[in-house]
Amino acid sequence: MPISADDLLSVVRNYWRSDHAFDDKAENSPETKRLQREWAQALEKMDQWRVLLRELGAALPHFNIGNATATSDACFRCSVYPNREPVYTNPGDEPRSRRWAVVGCVSILAPVYSIYGVQYDYRGKERIAERVFFDPLPPEMQAPAEIIARKLEAMFGVEALPREIADIRIPLIVEPREPPDTTLFHALFSSYPERVP
Repeated sequence: MPISADDLLSVVRNYWRSDHAFDDKAENSPETKRLQREWAQALEKMDQWRVLLRELGAALPHFNIGNATATSDACFRCSVYPNREPVYTNPGDEPRSRRWAVVGCVSILAPVYSIYGVQYDYRGKERIAERVFFDPLPPEMQAPAEIIARKLEAMFGVEALPREIADIRIPLIVEPREPPDTTLFHALFSSYPERVP
């Protein structure tokens, strides 16, 4: 049975606050303590996550597979990059290149996942632009995204979080996002989707 937006909002209220009451305190908020407990339990699944990464490597041999998990987020994240040289968009005196990745996320707070793409433009080694794609993904990202989705569903028993639910604005702070810019996606997955190592 699909999880509703109301159910998800009820869940994330346990882990994120709507105020800054604990910002200057030495102790963590009750919400932060609960998130830390969730991570302690989730890290017991790290072996399963590593299996997923190996299986993705076997299924996507022309890609580099990375673990982009950070315990400041509320999810396990993997990144899938083409292992070929970046595409040059402006071969002139100053080379510009474009790199991209597909990112798969499994929330530690609810049995849902999300897949998105990121694109980075560089001038030499300097990143000059970044863009996050949700639905629809650019054509080059679609095939790896489908493989990641199938693997996440099979290994973790999770379902895709529909975009219309992921984009619902919530009255909670998920650093650095604050209302009205915070969404269910940020609370369930990452407030920095564009930051992928």
